[in-house]
Amino acid sequence: MWLSVTVYAPLSLLTAALPFPRRYRLISRWARGQMFLLKYICGLDYRVEGREHLPAGAAVILAKHQSAWETIAFQQIFPPQTWVLKRELLWIPLFGWALALLRPIAIDRGAGRVAIEQVIEQGRERLQSGIWVVVFPEGTRMPPGTRRRYGIGGAALAAASGYPVVPVAHNAGSFWPRRGFLKRPGTIRLVIGPVIDSHGKTAEEIRRQAEDWIENTMAGLEGNQPD
Repeated sequence: MWLSVTVYAPLSLLTAALPFPRRYRLISRWARGQMFLLKYICGLDYRVEGREHLPAGAAVILAKHQSAWETIAFQQIFPPQTWVLKRELLWIPLFGWALALLRPIAIDRGAGRVAIEQVIEQGRERLQSGIWVVVFPEGTRMPPGTRRRYGIGGAALAAASGYPVVPVAHNAGSFWPRRGFLKRPGTIRLVIGPVIDSHGKTAEEIRRQAEDWIENTMAGLEGNQPD
C-alpha cells in the first residue's frame, strides 16, 4: 500500500488543474486498486447491504470508524465524496498533498465550536457542489465492541444544510485492526441504514438517531468475527 503511494501520489498532483469530478475519478483509482489487492493478496473481501437506501443526491454519511479499511472502501462504495478529517493528515508528504486535492474539510479537533462552524460552512459548500461528506462522529478508530460518544459536527452540518444523513455500520475492525499490520481473511459486512431526514430536526436529534441505529446494528455485526 505505501509503496504504491510513493508512485501514485506524485502522479495525482498532476491532476490539480482538472475539475473536481475528473480529479476525484483519477485519484480514487488508487483506492480501487487497494481493494483489489486486499481481496487477492489478503483474502479480505466485503459485502454491502442496504444500497437501496442511498438517496439520489448528495448526503452526509455518518459512519462507524474502526479501521483504515473504510477510508479506502468508501471511495468504491459511495458516490464522489470528501471527508472531515484532522488537519495533520495533510502534512504527510505525498499522501497528504494528494489527499488535499480531494477537498477534505481539515479541522483542528481541539478547536471546539470553531471546528463545528468550519464543518458547517465548508460542508454545505461541498454538498451544494454534489459532493458527499463523510464524517466519522466518534472522531477516532475504535476497537470492535467499544464505542465513544458521537460528536455533533456531522449532525450539525445536516441540520444546518437540510441534506439527509446516511448512517453506516460495518465490522472492518474485526479483520483489519486499527493498530494491526496483518489483515485477517474473510468478508467484511457493511450495512447502509435508512436515510435520516434532517428537516425539522435539531442536530442533537439527528446525532442521537444516527448513533442509535449504528450502535444497534453494530451489536448484530460484531457476531461476525473471523475464525
